Amino acid sequence: MTESIHPSVVPLFQPFSLGRMTLPNRIVMAPMTRQRSPDGVPGQDVADYYRRRADSGVGLLITEGAFIDHPGANAFPDSPDFFGEVALAGWRRVVEAVHGASGRIVVQLWHCGPERRPGLPHDPAVPGFGPVEIRDDNGRILVQAMTETGIADVVASYARAAAQAEALGFDGVEIHAAHEFLLDTFLWKRSNTRTDAYGGSLENRLRFTLAVVQAVRQAVSADFPVLLRFSQFKRSDYAARIAETPEELGRILKPLAEAGVDAFHASTRRFWEPAFAGSPLSLAGWAQRLTGKPAIAVGSVGLHSQIGSDAGASSSPPADLQGVVECIAAGEFELIAVGRALLADPGWASKVQTGHFADLHGYDAAVLESALF
Repeated sequence: MTESIHPSVVPLFQPFSLGRMTLPNRIVMAPMTRQRSPDGVPGQDVADYYRRRADSGVGLLITEGAFIDHPGANAFPDSPDFFGEVALAGWRRVVEAVHGASGRIVVQLWHCGPERRPGLPHDPAVPGFGPVEIRDDNGRILVQAMTETGIADVVASYARAAAQAEALGFDGVEIHAAHEFLLDTFLWKRSNTRTDAYGGSLENRLRFTLAVVQAVRQAVSADFPVLLRFSQFKRSDYAARIAETPEELGRILKPLAEAGVDAFHASTRRFWEPAFAGSPLSLAGWAQRLTGKPAIAVGSVGLHSQIGSDAGASSSPPADLQGVVECIAAGEFELIAVGRALLADPGWASKVQTGHFADLHGYDAAVLESALF
């Protein structure tokens, strides 16, 4: 983009280097599940969706979660696969569309774990997978406890997907380890009550995610960016925590950084909230401070209602960006991910850059029914 930068947002529009990528600004499109890929195949409409955001000058696009090649990865019908000739051809079109608009795009690799239930694509007989077995009142297995062989299979699937992403021309990958999906349920002590090498101590609960990072790092080029998304909060419990203190968070994130994570995407409902008592630092701020790796903050950016609130589920007016600008200017975190605001307004980044704040669209869930969003 060649437009001038409004003085109030200059820190948001400074370039940033991440591995082999040079981003034109600090704005990231957050990954958002949309369920617009019938039979797991992203079509031309999906390519157009991402291209519109690249056209507006978003520095980095992170795709909606794409399922790795494992029978239990899928828990959301019509969400995209990241395996198979037809689905990968669709993703190649997405990459070409974004690069044609001079954009940069990272694919988020996803296994839903225990969120899956029998009856879902692609094989309705396949249950969910997680740290421990879950049965319904009739004794039917809803979630199958993963064996060590099964864990190794998933690790290999992540590695294959990462290698395929690089071959397709993606600019990086993001490992989804947040929000009570597979890897996160191993990290969270409430959901992981195993007594083997993958349960118990924090280090044991980290073992699965660490193996995924190591395998992904080995499967791609040394300068190919590997991101990891993590969260404290869960889909079922906004107050949940995988780390009670900065020290515990460091015991999780530092080994992942050493294993090859290039940037941490700290998922929160409100990006500005302090992560721990006694410090104003956000979760992204702590991730960056503890690891020395760049962090991406996210959560209710540019909107008045927070993600997960009743208001946020349906609509929200725009909000000012002063807090985001101040955090980036202060070096608390390097990048900011924008979700619902970019769903509602593909031109959000361009409007912010040029100071056309009055023209920003508020979020309304009805936008999800639009053919043009």
